[in-house]
Amino acid sequence: MSAATPETRSVRVLRVGEQVRHVLSEILMRGEVHDDLLAKHPVSITEVRMSPDLRHATVFVKPLLGENEEAVLKALRTNTAFLQKEVASRVRQKYAAKLKFLTDESFDEGTHIDTLLKAPKVAQDLSPDE
Repeated sequence: MSAATPETRSVRVLRVGEQVRHVLSEILMRGEVHDDLLAKHPVSITEVRMSPDLRHATVFVKPLLGENEEAVLKALRTNTAFLQKEVASRVRQKYAAKLKFLTDESFDEGTHIDTLLKAPKVAQDLSPDE
């Protein structure tokens, strides 16, 4: 068996991250976490970034409608042990990944950029010269 190249390792890291994202989304969608706050606030798992050794997973989340982000993040962090156990049992890896939950700020950044681009002063510079 040949040694893994950096390319195959990075593909594996991406694949495992996507598997973890899918499993977490399924757990939350089915209401398997017994938490009233998470039951009332649908959460989107937007991305999971795995460490190269697959031992750590940074999970980016966004509550739908962007409501109660801090409370939802706290509820996810409170239930981390349960979620880690479930992910470990459903994503077969040598080590169970430690989950770290963060709010996905990319939507807010995109909205901010969109707002800036639509500002009259910027829009006039972007329009073709007449």
